[in-house]
Amino acid sequence: MLATEILSPEKHTRILEGAAVVFAQDGYEGASMSRIAAEANVSKGTLYNHFQSKAHLFTAYVEQACARNLCLLFEAVDGEDDIAATLRRIGRRMIGMMLSDLGLTIYRVVVAEADKFPELARAFYEAGPAPAIGQMARWLALQSRQGRLEVADAEFAAEQFFCLCQARLWLRRKLNLLAEPSEAEIDQVVAAAVTMFLNTYGRAP
Repeated sequence: MLATEILSPEKHTRILEGAAVVFAQDGYEGASMSRIAAEANVSKGTLYNHFQSKAHLFTAYVEQACARNLCLLFEAVDGEDDIAATLRRIGRRMIGMMLSDLGLTIYRVVVAEADKFPELARAFYEAGPAPAIGQMARWLALQSRQGRLEVADAEFAAEQFFCLCQARLWLRRKLNLLAEPSEAEIDQVVAAAVTMFLNTYGRAP
């Protein structure tokens, strides 16, 4: 088999899709490279040509998922929009991302394995939460420089906003105590988060 065939993008994608299924069902420690190869319909040799270890494969899986979600989270966000409307848009997207099947699966696997495999937790944080906080902080700092907000510590404020968006729904959902929330329930959480955030950081008229 030619190396170009073994390392084809199509097989790379199939491997990541197969890994997503196996990690969701078996967790990180329980997942085997053999089962991932079978789920992706590739040989173990092909799998190891793409990813040298299970840790590298899980990291790639998380990085791909986080990168895709981050693009959607801050899509069409600039410095000219109404502040409250932009915060509502980011908040809705953040909640949707966290409560999605993919978001919940990754979070549960990482938390379950964080004690034994701290490198996985770090990979998740650096691929998802850290860049999200950084991008949000840069946007908040821009608004502050333009006189639209009063934010002394943009990174801290970014984390605060994302934490406000986790109220009521996130804890119950990740514990399987809540069915998928309605749009109205999400809007209620986001509206309250934006109001509280702007009460602290909004500039007085």
